[in-house]
Amino acid sequence: MEAVLIIIFVLGYLAIALEHVIHINKTATAILLAVVLWTIMSVHGYTVGSVYFDSHQIIEQLGEHLIGISQIIFFLLGAMTIVQLIDSHNGFRIVTDFIKTKDKRTLLWVISFITFFLSSILDNLTTTIVMVSLIYKLLSKREDLLIFASMIVIAANAGGAWTPIGDVTTTMLWIGGCISTGKIMTGLFIPSMVCMLVPLSYFSFFMEKENVSTLSAGKNEEGILGAKRVFYVGVGALIFVPIFRALTGLPPFMGIILGVGAMWVMTDLMHHKREHLRIPHILSKVDITSVLFFLGILLAVGALETAGILKNFEIWLDQNFKNKDLIVTALGLLSAIVDNVPLTAAAMGMYDLSQFPMDHKLWELLAYSVGTGGSVLIIGSAAGVVAMGIAKINFIWYMKRVSFPALLGYFAGIISYLVIYNIVH
Repeated sequence: MEAVLIIIFVLGYLAIALEHVIHINKTATAILLAVVLWTIMSVHGYTVGSVYFDSHQIIEQLGEHLIGISQIIFFLLGAMTIVQLIDSHNGFRIVTDFIKTKDKRTLLWVISFITFFLSSILDNLTTTIVMVSLIYKLLSKREDLLIFASMIVIAANAGGAWTPIGDVTTTMLWIGGCISTGKIMTGLFIPSMVCMLVPLSYFSFFMEKENVSTLSAGKNEEGILGAKRVFYVGVGALIFVPIFRALTGLPPFMGIILGVGAMWVMTDLMHHKREHLRIPHILSKVDITSVLFFLGILLAVGALETAGILKNFEIWLDQNFKNKDLIVTALGLLSAIVDNVPLTAAAMGMYDLSQFPMDHKLWELLAYSVGTGGSVLIIGSAAGVVAMGIAKINFIWYMKRVSFPALLGYFAGIISYLVIYNIVH
């Protein structure tokens, strides 16, 4: 039974990885994969060690997994709705209109730092879309555009790793009780910054010193009533989520739903006759495909956890590698090839909170590794994939020009984390 489940999962994952080759959307594959795995387990039952689980017990296990997964899904839906609402009001002009510099090197640093901090509040995917769209208005040379877009990917992934709302993987760890807001922010801020600064310094060192055009990012965009209000309230709602959890003890998805509800009332009052700027219309623009992909892949990984496969894999890793720092570092590099969502879900299934409590070194290093390791390859993160599409970045070009400095930044961040951790502890 165990071998059958592993084979099916591997085949399903290959189909997800080869989405553009076989022309089948990865969400469809993930959903089918989840249903097939749980169906096989329910129909045939399964044995973990010497204990047999029947269909009724398997359904109970499915329900328990769904409770945790649904919290992630509702959180993502709420966050994506708020971000889409800000974008529909052209609210991100408030950030991008600050850019006035003419020097290309200075511009690279400004863009990178804006991306880093914006990603920590929003998410790396949305931030990448906003910032890559911006540089299209500022740069005319193709080579410059590619370098800037690549640096945006690195900065967005690094920025998303050090806050609980900046990346879906840190959100998963946060909702799962593996990390807390204060600890993850203080523990990973410097490593994440180092991860960005190393490749940023590398690119700026080899960049020619010259001026670029200073077109405003929003020059050709129509001003929309209430854009500033929606931006500030939306960002405030996202930042308030960890505070709400600390004050009430309620799970994060309740905080994000509070933010959506407040913005819904506000925009309904602002736009009586502008239906396209109200949340019922905004919801049609939210990327439901990605949400359903998370649902499918997390349920599929949950099936492997329930069947005891992930625990056996953990035992095998410990016997062969022993050092968990090396294991987690390897998982981060693997995220450049394999999607970091199932990797994080698998790690959460392998390591128990009773053995590795909240804010344990393992969870913090995992959040950094899977969040930033995807920058090593252009296909290794959602930010990289979207930049690849918008800026037409070639896979081989990125591997030749960007992978090495990105890898240096990744290892530099890990070293800085371990050094700081050993000093503090």
